[in-house]
Amino acid sequence: MTELPQGLEEKPVVPKRDNWIARSLGMIERVGNMLPHPGTLFAGMAFLVIIASFIAAQFNLVVTHPGTLEDIRPVNLMSLDGLHRILTNLVPNFTGFAPLGAVLVAMLGIGIAEGSGLIGTALRLLVISAPKRLLTFVIVLAGVLSNTASEVGYVLLVPLAAAIFLAAGRHPLAGLAAAFAGVSGGYSANLFLGTIDPLLAGLSEEAAAIVDPTYEVNPAANWYFMVASVPFIAVMGTWVTEKIVVPRLGRYTGDEQPEELRPLTREERRGLRWALVSMVVLVLLLVWSALPMGSIPGAGWLRDPVTGDLLRSPFMSGIVAMIFIVGAVPGIAYGVGAGTYTNDSQVMAGMGKAMETLGVYMVLVFFAAQFVAYFNWTNLGLIVAVQGANILGSVDLPPVALLLAFVVVSGFINIFMGSASAKWAIMAPVFIPMLMLLGYSPEITQTAYRIGDSTTNIISPMMTYFALIVAFVTRYDKKAGIGTVIATMLPYTVAFLLVWMVILIVFVVFAIPVGPGSPMFIPIPGGS
Repeated sequence: MTELPQGLEEKPVVPKRDNWIARSLGMIERVGNMLPHPGTLFAGMAFLVIIASFIAAQFNLVVTHPGTLEDIRPVNLMSLDGLHRILTNLVPNFTGFAPLGAVLVAMLGIGIAEGSGLIGTALRLLVISAPKRLLTFVIVLAGVLSNTASEVGYVLLVPLAAAIFLAAGRHPLAGLAAAFAGVSGGYSANLFLGTIDPLLAGLSEEAAAIVDPTYEVNPAANWYFMVASVPFIAVMGTWVTEKIVVPRLGRYTGDEQPEELRPLTREERRGLRWALVSMVVLVLLLVWSALPMGSIPGAGWLRDPVTGDLLRSPFMSGIVAMIFIVGAVPGIAYGVGAGTYTNDSQVMAGMGKAMETLGVYMVLVFFAAQFVAYFNWTNLGLIVAVQGANILGSVDLPPVALLLAFVVVSGFINIFMGSASAKWAIMAPVFIPMLMLLGYSPEITQTAYRIGDSTTNIISPMMTYFALIVAFVTRYDKKAGIGTVIATMLPYTVAFLLVWMVILIVFVVFAIPVGPGSPMFIPIPGGS
């Protein structure tokens, strides 16, 4: 057994709590894992969508899109056109699945860093030197901050957190859950703006124009709320991990071996220095590329060449390429410095080994891609979203209660429809005008939507990276399935939802702006 350094001794096994929470989560996990293999399950769900599309078409379930006022009808995939579409798009569905390319390219760069030994050595250094009590908090916080460029969190931080926990003598799935909770569940908490912010703001502005054609919603509309949420979400994610997830998981008894926590050799330290130098150079290049144009000579070369904007620019759309470069360059630098890479064949072997680990993920993605495509084709997700919005809009609730109910409905719809922008395109034209007429700004309505959208990401099979998370989990627990993931992540969903609701109430009661130039209340249009 690997001897752990002073201060990182393996904790005694804590018996799984025999309370109603543990029993409920255990039942969810057992029921979920009684389902077939996740790949088979996605295939079965795709088949059920085809059947459901036929039934919905027979009943002619028609709703009106609140934004475009067009009729949304179910598309029958059991028709001749539908069957042709299924056959001709089998390959494009798979190859065009949004996360697939990002994961494969990013893993090539990570494979170089892992093959050289950089990741293993850095993990040992982190576990040996990091304060034990802060490890979980740091992982959750890093997950929250990483969602500025979400692919970084999903393809790098989530598996890395599992490896860090395993190296520290703790259950790897607890580390995986903490990182996943921060990356995906904490999607609406951050210190920085991301690509989703201008996208949602644009949709909110269009919806506000229904009531006030001059109203403008800026991309930083929710920034104050996001920043204020960071410490609360990070602390709550840490608490759930330590008080619910870790005791429930118990001691890890799987086959994966932790990174040996021996002291660093002279060669490894030299490799780390070389890797650090290369990383500093890369960071300086990226900072130079992102600075405002004209601030220094040649600055801003990755900004939008026309507008000079950073949020909508090659810098943000090239995040996956940057992950590859940031993995490859320091990985090669470390390998040369430490002597683990002596020729190019070893570099290629590292990339190949990384691809070998994605076999299960590729199988899951093939079936998940078909399921997601069929569901989108049938319009069933749109119909559920519009009906849910209509039902909530017809309920006579006080404004604050309506906001909280809107949070819950947004979270529920998110389980069936993973795209944040697609849902908001449907819901914004209903709820923004409704709440504007009650004196609430579009910015606070958008905030309420983002809370619901974030909190159920981690339990929704429709979330585009869900199949990747299942693949990561099965690496450490061969018997795990979708039930394991949902049961592990459900406490985070409940905790984040409650915390964010309280924060939202505080902002509303004290009329705190949710962002720069984003008032809580507005004059009621047409009011005296």
